[in-house]
Amino acid sequence: MNKPKGYVTTTSDPHADKTVMQLIGSKSDVRLWPVGRLDKNTTGVMLLTNDGELAKRLTHPSFEKKKVYHVYLNKDVTKSDMEAMVKGVDIGDKTVAADAVAYADTNDKSQVGVEIHSGENRVIKRMFENLGYKVLKLDRVYFAGLTKKNLTRGEWRYLTQKEITMLKRGAYN
Repeated sequence: MNKPKGYVTTTSDPHADKTVMQLIGSKSDVRLWPVGRLDKNTTGVMLLTNDGELAKRLTHPSFEKKKVYHVYLNKDVTKSDMEAMVKGVDIGDKTVAADAVAYADTNDKSQVGVEIHSGENRVIKRMFENLGYKVLKLDRVYFAGLTKKNLTRGEWRYLTQKEITMLKRGAYN
């Protein structure tokens, strides 16, 4: 699914106006659960599954699955702050390091791509906040070998058999 802004990543929430499950509706013939969480205002690729063991392998912090985010910030990001993110940033209860940080647009230094394996809650926002930035928009473009390619916001599709096999084998970065 390419999750749009404003949807809560849960199967149901009496306090939420919209959940990602409403985007699925009755179109699926199996019961699905969101894998991991994207904040209400975070957009991008997410997986829904009916395989509990797979969901655990993809979300538990000890498995450190690769995620890539396109981050839009309130000001230009300095090279020294990008280097600090790779070395590690204190996010309050621990220090977390990104695997890579680079400008997403060479003409706009307020946009960066961040590759990370950490499964900490709100980790990207917390890292940037601790460096003095405000995240204006956060879009996950890659998760466990999957992208949002060819999916407009709010669209979803079934995985191919090849993708299911790849996920179950862990045959991705």
